[in-house]
Amino acid sequence: MPVGGTPLLPVPYLRRAFGMNNLWVKDDTRNPSGSTKDRASLLVVAKAQEYGCETIATASTGNAATALAAIAATAGVRAVVFVPSTAPVAKLVQMQSYGAVVLPVDGTYDQAFELCLQACREFGWYNRNTALNPFTIEGKKTAALEIAAAIAPDEPDAVLVPTGDGVILGGVAKGFADLKRCRLLRRTPRLVAVQPEGSAAIVNALRSAAKTITPVRGAASVADSLTVETPRNALQCLRAVRASQGAGVTVSDSSIVEAIAELARLTGVFAEPAAAAALAGLRAALEQKLIGRDERVVLLITGTGLKDIPAASRAIKRPKPIPPNLDAVAQRLRNSSARRT
Repeated sequence: MPVGGTPLLPVPYLRRAFGMNNLWVKDDTRNPSGSTKDRASLLVVAKAQEYGCETIATASTGNAATALAAIAATAGVRAVVFVPSTAPVAKLVQMQSYGAVVLPVDGTYDQAFELCLQACREFGWYNRNTALNPFTIEGKKTAALEIAAAIAPDEPDAVLVPTGDGVILGGVAKGFADLKRCRLLRRTPRLVAVQPEGSAAIVNALRSAAKTITPVRGAASVADSLTVETPRNALQCLRAVRASQGAGVTVSDSSIVEAIAELARLTGVFAEPAAAAALAGLRAALEQKLIGRDERVVLLITGTGLKDIPAASRAIKRPKPIPPNLDAVAQRLRNSSARRT
């Protein structure tokens, strides 16, 4: 299955809207299951096959489980996935269609994570859990390698990464660090972690200069993929952001929902809430002067909007039907023009 190799888009209309001539979108919605998580799952499944494992399990808010289900289907191995019962229906349907054993947990992602750990120990399954399996980091770092190759000979100044458990950011950081170590980059870009206001354990620690994470009890957000009480890769993520001289920003649910439509309208990329958070984070980073408009900036768009249509529908108003005649068409067009002006 062709995973990765997704385009880095120059997005001219988004550049114009933000007054940034060097802004790009890394469109990972084009991965097979529609998310960045395919990068990690491909490598994890390959290693599981190398080790002779026939069952691979993971806990997930949705995308990692879907990615594992998709890759496992192509490899002929069994996927067992633990997800909160509140996961978006589209993601549940997707992973079931791929043939995974889906175990919705009546609890939080954190509880699903712990249950998956117990099940893997009990039944001898290979565990894909993010921040536990080191190959998830190795898989996700490929996004950084592709960004650097696409921008070369220039180098990115900053990369905004939607952040939940912190593994995607950790992987991106490792990719850039590897390139610098190999003298293929002169310096690593600043990494900006973007988290929802209701699930911001990592950003809270960055702002307070803390060395440890304080869990966010009852974490909640429209961005289900970023909703986690205790981020599992928090300490590595903190080290990576600080080493890059980066920062963290929080964004409201309303700004995330607005960013879904704005990103789609100005770039043609339809993103789920967690992915659109990168654009909302860009606006916050500009307001806080963490990023300059003249810098080379990349937004990592991590998942397709088709994974959560109800969330995207909050930002739009569905048009009422019109009579089947041209007068009705003309009237609707006049009303539309008046609203734009």
